[in-house]
Amino acid sequence: MFETLSEKLNLSLSKLTRKGKISQKDLDLSLRDVRMSLLEADVDYKVTKQFIGNLKNKLDRSDIFSSLTPGQSVIKYVQDELIEILGTNSSDINKSKIRPSTILLVGLQGTGKTTTAAKLALYLRNQKNSVLLSACDLQRPGAIEQLNQLGKELNIPVFSQDKNKTSPLKIAKDSKDYAIKENYDFLILDTAGRISIDEILMDELVKIKEIVDPSEILLVLDSMTGQDAVNSGSVFNDLLGVTGVILTKMDGDARGGAALSMKNKTGLPIKFIGLGEKSHQFEQFYPDRMASRILGMGDIQTLIEKAESSYDAENLEILENKLKKDEFDLNDLLEQFKTLKKMGSMSDIVGMIPGLNNLRGKIKNSELNDDKLKYTEAIILSMTPSERKNPSIINGSRRKRIANGSGTSPSEINQLLNQFKQMQKMMRRLSKGKSQRSLMEMFNRK
Repeated sequence: MFETLSEKLNLSLSKLTRKGKISQKDLDLSLRDVRMSLLEADVDYKVTKQFIGNLKNKLDRSDIFSSLTPGQSVIKYVQDELIEILGTNSSDINKSKIRPSTILLVGLQGTGKTTTAAKLALYLRNQKNSVLLSACDLQRPGAIEQLNQLGKELNIPVFSQDKNKTSPLKIAKDSKDYAIKENYDFLILDTAGRISIDEILMDELVKIKEIVDPSEILLVLDSMTGQDAVNSGSVFNDLLGVTGVILTKMDGDARGGAALSMKNKTGLPIKFIGLGEKSHQFEQFYPDRMASRILGMGDIQTLIEKAESSYDAENLEILENKLKKDEFDLNDLLEQFKTLKKMGSMSDIVGMIPGLNNLRGKIKNSELNDDKLKYTEAIILSMTPSERKNPSIINGSRRKRIANGSGTSPSEINQLLNQFKQMQKMMRRLSKGKSQRSLMEMFNRK
């Protein structure tokens, strides 16, 4: 996410941080580099011009040239300006006073709207809300089946009807009536995607809006389409009065232009971002946290929240007791891998840890590749329960059997076992540290 933009911004700004004093020429060169980085990331030209203009005015009024740490001061001003164009404040879902709070999802075809509907439903349910999904997309073959399948996987109810005997307007009305009757907290309507701004289909959305009276109209946009996403946002907003945006495919090759231009160009807040195909890869959008990620400062708050949502108190207590008793084995490591995958890709997690983001360009992609984690899992799963419990019994013949079972080599088995020994030593030292806080204390912020 924003890797290219982040790399270029950090490269240009790092030149200033290495200097004890900076000149006007140094500052002008850095601002030029920042400007080029934004334009190459497909940020709107007018937004870029405004960004640089505002930044230059603030720097001209500052005491930057007499600062003991001028480079860090410039980065702080850049961070503040990034937060400004990203939207300043985070924006959560509006919950109406009368149940259900109705959310109308709209957008062009191919933006991942149906998957997003399920992700949003899971997000709301994790906040202790009851949620009903409504399959109003009768245009795309398989849309109803896809939503029903997602609902089944997540154990979230889906309201649907035979597409040959109904209409989107009827489904919208009937699902709203059903949600009222069953006292659901939220109703999410997945509507048909438009290949282009189709007048008939857009008129259908207007009628659905009149029928269900939504508290939120969320526009789902593909971040990889750059400025086209921003232009689509303006059209939908003019017609429907959109209340917020969800940007999908932020884990792909998105250069960042849509996210950095959206609020400034359309006035619409980005409320959520999708980071992958899996249902849990979905985050509330925080401008300040995103600005920190872009500048390589990490995002420890989101990392903590992901850990909290992935770990439960009971498992944390079991893990803590095992660490104290020096009983952490490969079975436990396997469980930690499963939890880690729920938190996102390795590259994203590294990007959230302050100070490590800048290492991504220096570390081989293979070292941050999630496939490497899969190979490690395959090795552990190819072991017997007794081998996982006590790896010291693994001899040459056992290594060969494990390698054959996992599609790896005996040397890779050795590498994993050596790394695990080092991990055990480190955990042993941490568990004996007098000042070390317990895992429960680390994750319990109440």
